[in-house]
Amino acid sequence: QVQLVETGGGLVQAGGSLRLSCAASGTILFRQSTMNWYRQAPGKQRELVAGVTRGGATTYADSVKGRFSISRDNAKNTVSLQMNSLKPEDTGVYYCNADGVLKYWGQGTQVTVSS
Repeated sequence: QVQLVETGGGLVQAGGSLRLSCAASGTILFRQSTMNWYRQAPGKQRELVAGVTRGGATTYADSVKGRFSISRDNAKNTVSLQMNSLKPEDTGVYYCNADGVLKYWGQGTQVTVSS
């Protein structure tokens, strides 16, 4: 079983930056999984923000392209999300997700962007 623990959320002013990190237990499963960041804003459905495959290919939601960057470190079993030029609409709970044979979710970390 894979456990995912997110860190790095917080309160930031619009235009600022935050870096989220997700540490995964379970080396083999981590390396076999596409790693994703999702977010859920109040009253809205959870949405995919960014993902990185085992081979390092990345994908981003249109709303964050050019501002967010996802990366993974297979040696450390971590995936990170660098968020720049943050906007109030980026506010939400951000979840780390491991998508392999099974799917695993972290507990989420709150990101609040004030205007």
